[in-house]
Amino acid sequence: MRAILLSLAVMIGLAGAVLAQGKEIEATITAQIEAFKADDFERAFTYASPNIRRLFQTPDNFGRMVRGGYPMVWRPAEVTYLDLAEAGGYLVQRVQIRDAQGALHFLEYQMIEVDGAWRINGVRLLKAPPATA
Repeated sequence: MRAILLSLAVMIGLAGAVLAQGKEIEATITAQIEAFKADDFERAFTYASPNIRRLFQTPDNFGRMVRGGYPMVWRPAEVTYLDLAEAGGYLVQRVQIRDAQGALHFLEYQMIEVDGAWRINGVRLLKAPPATA
């Protein structure tokens, strides 16, 4: 019985840690989206991982990529956080974004922790889940 209670306590503790990470991850993504909405690409670039920063080199290059490749992230009408999961050694936050025309987009944000802060290491557009009747 003691082993069961100890296992339960450990699982609850881990769930609490994931929940805390989830809130911090959501805050990072939200802050970057708010920066995009304000066309503040310099601030948005600060939420990118070192790999992404090396890849795009400047906030202007990064901004051009987002405007051209991820317009729903640049100008979302609504953002809903879905599940947070571990995949390939990374934490992955799934997000639903409704664009200005009302279309739904599902994205996966790969997150890494850098110097105690969560950074976005990549975003992948997912296929929309099938509609349910």
